[in-house]
Amino acid sequence: MKKYLIIFILIFGIRGLAQQDAQYTQYMYNTSLFNPAYVGSENFLKISGVYRSQWVGMDGAPETLSLSLNDRIGKNVGIGGSIISDKIGPSDETIINADFSYTLDFEKTSLAFGLKASANILNIDFSQLSGSDADTEFQTNIDNRFTPNVGIGFYYYSNNYYVGLAIPQLLETSHYARNEQQNSYLAKERFHTYFMGGYVFDLSNELKLKPAYLLKVTDGAPLQVDVSANFLFLEKFTLGASYRLNSAISGLAGFQVFDNVFVGYSYDADTTRLRSYNSGSHEIVLKFDVVNTLDRYISPRFF
Repeated sequence: MKKYLIIFILIFGIRGLAQQDAQYTQYMYNTSLFNPAYVGSENFLKISGVYRSQWVGMDGAPETLSLSLNDRIGKNVGIGGSIISDKIGPSDETIINADFSYTLDFEKTSLAFGLKASANILNIDFSQLSGSDADTEFQTNIDNRFTPNVGIGFYYYSNNYYVGLAIPQLLETSHYARNEQQNSYLAKERFHTYFMGGYVFDLSNELKLKPAYLLKVTDGAPLQVDVSANFLFLEKFTLGASYRLNSAISGLAGFQVFDNVFVGYSYDADTTRLRSYNSGSHEIVLKFDVVNTLDRYISPRFF
């Protein structure tokens, strides 16, 4: 239980001032989770599932499961939805999102504007903590604490590159009041700004290279930078690596099992002092493209 308390203080306490959104290494495969403008960017139904187990071996370490789907309806409108389960120590948060986008199509590029509506449901069982901090700071459990939110996003893309900007939660909300009269809180959600981009280079008929980046900016927290490079072989196999600034290095691999089914895996090795206390992080992605059987299937973009 002591390690449980330590991990809770490390993550939940720090999250009061730092990044609070769930973290993904294979962010390029589930962009709609943080950028609503991405929904409908391809003309078929996309279904994606992600499971992430972070800092394996540490009690109470983060565990995230997400399921999302999106599609384009009509010529310019995209819709989507997702559900995220994020568990950290004694806290369990469920986030339900509904996404909408409107796309302006140009000759070779498209610009999409997106809106996100979300519902956050938080549960924290403080009885799982031990030690003096549990006695003084954590007195009452949080049961099904509901907080709504809204977000926006922009996504500009072509067949071989994309750039985007998103703020998935515009409203700053408080999770747990330490002293409401003095407006003092144990943890407050701060809005995150995401900048993203990528480019696909056709190195040959059988080989493509896609460098990509994701920047996360949060008030009162260090800049988080993810950069990655992935190779696509024969439209079937992906292999690459990524680096998260002052946090982790990762290896990524994927396989197009069928024309419309993709499986991806990544492993993160910590570069911080936490590497002495865990055996890394694992992440699995499963994607389905549901295409109208009357249409000819075209391989989706490499992002």
